[in-house]
Amino acid sequence: MDSYILSDRLNALAPSATLAMSAKSAELKEQGIDVINMSVGEPDFNTPDAIKDAAKKAIDDNITHYSPVPGYSGLKKAICNKLLKENGLEYEPSQIVVSNGAKQSITNTVLALLNKGDEVIIPAPYWVSYPQMVILAEGVPVYLDTAIEADFKITPEQLEAAITPKTKLLVLCSPCNPTGSIYSAEELEALANVILKHENIYVISDEIYEHLNYCGRHASIATVPGMKNKTIIVNGVSKAYAMTGWRIGFIAAPQWIAKGCNMLQSQYTSGPCSISQMAAQAAWDGDQNCVEAMRQAFQRRRDLIVSLAREIPGLEVNVPQGAFYLFPKCSSYFGKRYGDRVIGNSTDLAMFLLEVGHVATVGGDAFGSPECFRMSYATSDENITEALHRIKDTLALLK
Repeated sequence: MDSYILSDRLNALAPSATLAMSAKSAELKEQGIDVINMSVGEPDFNTPDAIKDAAKKAIDDNITHYSPVPGYSGLKKAICNKLLKENGLEYEPSQIVVSNGAKQSITNTVLALLNKGDEVIIPAPYWVSYPQMVILAEGVPVYLDTAIEADFKITPEQLEAAITPKTKLLVLCSPCNPTGSIYSAEELEALANVILKHENIYVISDEIYEHLNYCGRHASIATVPGMKNKTIIVNGVSKAYAMTGWRIGFIAAPQWIAKGCNMLQSQYTSGPCSISQMAAQAAWDGDQNCVEAMRQAFQRRRDLIVSLAREIPGLEVNVPQGAFYLFPKCSSYFGKRYGDRVIGNSTDLAMFLLEVGHVATVGGDAFGSPECFRMSYATSDENITEALHRIKDTLALLK
């Protein structure tokens, strides 16, 4: 009998729960079932025309050859201009590495910095891929639990208590996936003051949802005095410009880290798509009205989904300040049943909502918070309204 044995490295990883739920949703749709998909973090808008026009021009201009490993100089300069203008941070193009999406940017950084056994502090709830990236690099994820009552944010005291001699990284996501929480400038400074006491600890600051902010100006921990040399900013075009499929992300980092990520990327993907880079440069260099228009639409949808979710008995709902996710607490339904089906955890609840209510969500187990579940409101007002009505009716079946 043939034996197919994957590597221990791969067997240690868990599949992406968000992509798995999206695939299950697609299966039901193929069967003719009307499923509303709230499982994937993807803007439902199309890429703005000016950005698409720049890509078409790049094709006509035959910008179709291998690109430099860390990205074209024009794009890196555009990123530096963006960081200076929007964030007050000054970087040289040599400190920028452009990758195939922000996911690769984070993976590059983790692989470049971690040795076997190094610890990475990850606040929970967390984006599903953070721990898997650390495990891939033979690091050790260290989770800091947070509560909905605190808007899912860690405290400086929690951070200090979690630090050991093996701690190498803190992964911070603000605005956060899956909670939509945002750390204020004051909160970031308090966390930075803890990090600054430890010479060999760095911060990966995932700022991909930067422009989906409903409470004021975005704050980056890199702006705290002393933190720029200890921070790797991760960002990209996917969320702000509705460019998920273009696969362009970047890091802005200390020179030595950027150099390391460049060397790593040179060996396993090389430079990102040339056409996508030209589109991304047009996005950052161009008129930003499209970003604000989408932000306003998402804020309206945030208000809608919060109001509808608060009408559902048994859900505990806070008001997310950014991104496009709602992460309600649903543990009051655990132990309840519908026929032979018993809800034991949030993954059970998400599957119940999909198979009975025909709404795709993601259980909080995958995000490190098993008492909650995630809904993406990156969809139309009509879909949000119908989905929440379905969820309310479906949960009412549980006794």
